[in-house]
Amino acid sequence: MNHVADTLQPAQPLVLHNYFRSSAAYRVRIAMNLKGLDYQYVPIHLTRNGGMQFQEPYKSLNPQQLVPMLDDDGLHISQSLAIIEYLDEKYPQVRLIPDTMEGRARVRQIALAISCDIHPLQNLRVLKYLTGTLALSEEQKLGWIRHWLSAGLEALEADLSHAPSKGNFCFGDSPTMADCVLVPQLFSASRFDVDLGSYPTLRAIYTACEALPAFANAHPSRQMDSE
Repeated sequence: MNHVADTLQPAQPLVLHNYFRSSAAYRVRIAMNLKGLDYQYVPIHLTRNGGMQFQEPYKSLNPQQLVPMLDDDGLHISQSLAIIEYLDEKYPQVRLIPDTMEGRARVRQIALAISCDIHPLQNLRVLKYLTGTLALSEEQKLGWIRHWLSAGLEALEADLSHAPSKGNFCFGDSPTMADCVLVPQLFSASRFDVDLGSYPTLRAIYTACEALPAFANAHPSRQMDSE
């Protein structure tokens, strides 16, 4: 697999509804960059004015009221992994999911471990529930975040450090969907001051990814709505 695509562009511009700091949106930006896909960036600010995701017209476009959402000529797809898999099938010049059954299972396992078991527990709406409905203090909220992030990353480090399929990246020596998911999660962990020193395998993969423009250009600090 190549690191960057020289791919055919869509007949109609792809539109990605985005929030610069969303881990899920960050994943899709990386994937689209790796595939060399041009797209229109539509900011959906998750906290300003009560959250644009709860307002029309976005609320009608995406009843889940989450980001990201891809608009491909009127086809609306939400959920970051569904978007990445859709793009991987439609624009296969650079594959983010391996060709073999075993490889696909492995990449999906890593991606799902992060997106299903780690990320949701520090999602914005979960954190708002903790401090709002449950009236946890800021310190208690941060304790919650760091506990679940550390538990998830520890398991991932143990898995990847002994995985024969790991190369410079999560799977082999080219980035896959697993790396698209890992990098935003490590960025999020850093935001919450989680010590990444205990995860040398994850940090090495992160370094390899960030050396590629597709990852660097997807960083939250480089987005049009970055604060």
